[in-house]
Amino acid sequence: MQRYCAVILAVGVLGVGLRLAQAQASAQTTTQPSGTYQPKFPGDPARSESEAQALGYMRVVLRAENAYKKRHNKYADSLASLAGTGTFTKRMAHSTERGDYTASFRPNHDRPDHDGFVLTMTPKQMDAEHRSFYAEEDGAIHADDQKAADRDSPKVK
Repeated sequence: MQRYCAVILAVGVLGVGLRLAQAQASAQTTTQPSGTYQPKFPGDPARSESEAQALGYMRVVLRAENAYKKRHNKYADSLASLAGTGTFTKRMAHSTERGDYTASFRPNHDRPDHDGFVLTMTPKQMDAEHRSFYAEEDGAIHADDQKAADRDSPKVK
């Protein structure tokens, strides 16, 4: 009787294991290949994980600049000045190397009041999945996959 119960239990365990393996195999064949970018939110404009990280960094800087402007009645003139504003950290200000991208920040002296900034994210290798990005104090992010992005480049949606 014990032997009979052990056999039934073993067959049941094997059956559950087989169904689990089939379910995993089925899930792998119905999802996109692992090399395809999975959008992080509806309307995500990123084309790759690297772009998603670069755009995320830019959004954090843009939010920090807006908070800084409200507090000081002017935009910060350096990333170091932004440290501690919103979710922008000292570490983010210190290292401009952001994965496959390099961040660049400077005051925007092209404005009549000289109160503004220019933020760029330049990929180490530009291609369809590594566009360059550009933003100013208006908060619009521009992208280009052929050259360094600027204010005339198409806006990221």
